[in-house]
Amino acid sequence: MLKLLLLLTIIAACVVADDKVEVYATSMDTKDNIVTADGEVVVIYQDYQLSAKKAIYDRNNGELELFGNIRANQGDNVKLLGEYAKLNISNKERTFKPFYMLEQTSDVWISGDGSYAKDTEVDIDTGVMSGCDPNNPIWKMEFTSSDYNTDTMWLNLYNARIYIYDIPVFYTPYFGYSLDTTRRTGLLPPMVGISSKEGFYYEQALYIAESNWWDLELKPQIRTNRGSGLYTTFRFVDSKISKGNLTAGYFKEKEDYYLENKLANKKHYGFNFLYENSDVINEWFGTSFKGQSGLYADIVNMNDVEYINLSTNDTTKNATTTQLLSRINLFYNTDDDYIATYFKHYKDLTIDSNEKTLQNLPAVHYHSYLDTLLDDHFLYSFDIMSNNYYRSLGKSATQTDINIPLTLQTHLFDELLSLSYDSNLYAQHTLFTGDEDSANPSVYEYENGIFARNYHVFSASTQLTKAYEESTHVIDFGAKYQREGSKTESGYYEDYKDYATYCSLPVNQLDPVCEFYNISDIEENMQLYFSHYLYDYDGRQIFYHRLSQNYSYEDIGGGAGELENELDYQITDSVNFYNNMFYNYDESAFSKNFNKISYNGESLNIGLSHMYRDTFLPQTATYSPKTSYMTSTVEYKYDKHYSYHFRLDYDLERSEKKSFEVGFLYQKRCWDFGLTYLENNRPILNINGESDSVYDRFIYLTIRLKPIMKNEGRRSGFVYRLPDKSETN
Repeated sequence: MLKLLLLLTIIAACVVADDKVEVYATSMDTKDNIVTADGEVVVIYQDYQLSAKKAIYDRNNGELELFGNIRANQGDNVKLLGEYAKLNISNKERTFKPFYMLEQTSDVWISGDGSYAKDTEVDIDTGVMSGCDPNNPIWKMEFTSSDYNTDTMWLNLYNARIYIYDIPVFYTPYFGYSLDTTRRTGLLPPMVGISSKEGFYYEQALYIAESNWWDLELKPQIRTNRGSGLYTTFRFVDSKISKGNLTAGYFKEKEDYYLENKLANKKHYGFNFLYENSDVINEWFGTSFKGQSGLYADIVNMNDVEYINLSTNDTTKNATTTQLLSRINLFYNTDDDYIATYFKHYKDLTIDSNEKTLQNLPAVHYHSYLDTLLDDHFLYSFDIMSNNYYRSLGKSATQTDINIPLTLQTHLFDELLSLSYDSNLYAQHTLFTGDEDSANPSVYEYENGIFARNYHVFSASTQLTKAYEESTHVIDFGAKYQREGSKTESGYYEDYKDYATYCSLPVNQLDPVCEFYNISDIEENMQLYFSHYLYDYDGRQIFYHRLSQNYSYEDIGGGAGELENELDYQITDSVNFYNNMFYNYDESAFSKNFNKISYNGESLNIGLSHMYRDTFLPQTATYSPKTSYMTSTVEYKYDKHYSYHFRLDYDLERSEKKSFEVGFLYQKRCWDFGLTYLENNRPILNINGESDSVYDRFIYLTIRLKPIMKNEGRRSGFVYRLPDKSETN
């Protein structure tokens, strides 16, 4: 018997030197160059390991046939089953009847009437594909023919019908899917929706990945009652330390929809370019600096905010911004110094031209990090920044700021008391350029000027720590006294020094007089603070509490400032409470009070928060000084299959529901099914360039057939927009 086994192995190996075949069996018989093996047959061929009840090998043509209960392993992840198989060693052909393949990495199985394979290509006859239990699959995809590449692990199905249990739900003439995670060109799962206002929504994304350093995503969409458009994203990795992406889009409204909804624009378009490099100087210029350099770019442009909102069908991500900011930052950093330049470009979408908009092109920054002298008793640093504020129509300016903080510090009574004195030297120089707009001359005149001052800060503090058996308590309290020193002003600063308080208020910063004046008065004040912490044995924070009180010695607006209280209490491992409040003595009321309590358990997460704010300014027809906003969330995981979620955002001051969401998700190994009802107060931009809102109601349906469909963070594959009583949706 051993001689027969060895003889068969040698003969088979001689047929094709590169394709040695080893056959093992309990009994063998040879007749006229036909070798028959019976009982526990094992065949090893290339990366295949096959077992069968019977094998017949024809030495004349190099064909090996296997019969009965065939099991085959290809590599570590692919398993094949069948009742009949034929291997042609000379032609590298393989046939299975019937055919069953399990790819263990993706948990996808394919069953067909038969298969024929040559080299890396496998053709499969009529069959079924699924990722569920083969005995009773929840979902399956039937096909008339299929082909599979064993090297690329790419599977093509033709005339595919998707069934949920035995109910047909979808047909496609072609479906392609990768059984591994390699990026490949192909169609992504579509996004589908329906709305009584916008009509049927369909988005079919095409993913192109022809190289390992870039990919391209094309997302054409149609909204039958509203219009159509195309969004695209190009992503690239140009080195190990740098990457970027370019997103662009265009959407055209239908005439009827544009007029009926009084939209600001009929066409919406824009782009956004992002790029970052974490060692740009050494890479681009071939240097070998030891410091860290970096480049960050975020460049954006669009004609209106609907460009963003139409890029997705999830209205909870809608934006109402009318101000665009493009940035480019370049820096070089060492342990001692930091050098950088920043470019900022602003665009206001509510005006026709931005020639009067101030741009910061560029800002140049140098910072020398904190250093010490006198055995760490003297600390100093240096910072200088020059900003070039430019516009094509109107006054421009170059403003340079210098900061030199100096600190003397010491500890007394065995470090029980810490004392410090800070002298902060500050100077600003402004050089004006450009002419006034002749069509709208400013009432303000600008003269170059210099401002310089120093101010003093005296600090005293102490920190006490006591360790207990299972916890540690830390108390920190102290006082800071601040007062202005000497100062000098000339030119612009001398002329406009009375505007310091006026321009420091956010409500006045759009006034032309405050465009370049950013000097705030230094108040003479005292700050008292107290905080204490409680840590458990493992160093986790259990309790944190802080009180802070400012007292101003100014003649105007002096007296006690607002009292701030902050509390963070980890009540149990699951329950946390946080509070931050400000009390105004003049109004005898809270100007801000934020509370949040949360519970995070193994199966239940609950969050409830409330924000109250009062500016104490007069109420008008368009302005309310008070804000009272509540947010609540609940997430409950009933078991490994069922989970539920709830969210409510409510404006208590306006008695207005901002958003509401409730739904569930059912998860199995091979599929997910979810249903969500959502209400959302959606912002829009009207024809007058003003922010408005529309209240939407949606039903989101999630059907995810795993593993061919993955959770990519999108809310749903199908959405239905419900009409409201006003018929505006």
